[in-house]
Amino acid sequence: MSKNKTFAFGMGLLAGVVGGIIAGVLYAPKPGEESRRQLKDAACELYEKHSPEIKEAKKQALENIDLMKYKLERQFRKFNNMVKSNKLQKAKELEEADDSFDY
Repeated sequence: MSKNKTFAFGMGLLAGVVGGIIAGVLYAPKPGEESRRQLKDAACELYEKHSPEIKEAKKQALENIDLMKYKLERQFRKFNNMVKSNKLQKAKELEEADDSFDY
């Protein structure tokens, strides 16, 4: 399994666990204040238990965002250069056409 697929699986698993905890606490037949306290305790416990993985996931997510930003900027520059090149080519063609009509 590639690193990205492993990362995606890990993030999905973590999201599933968090979602399950939240759903379980919210649908439990307990008063709201007690449910919120349990939810907070469960979230804190989950964070403490998986803190290194969460930090690594955040780091990888930020790196992937930076990489995608770089790739998008590079593609934009290529596209912009292509448009400029096409405009110059059209201008050249028009100039040559004008020159051919001058006698």
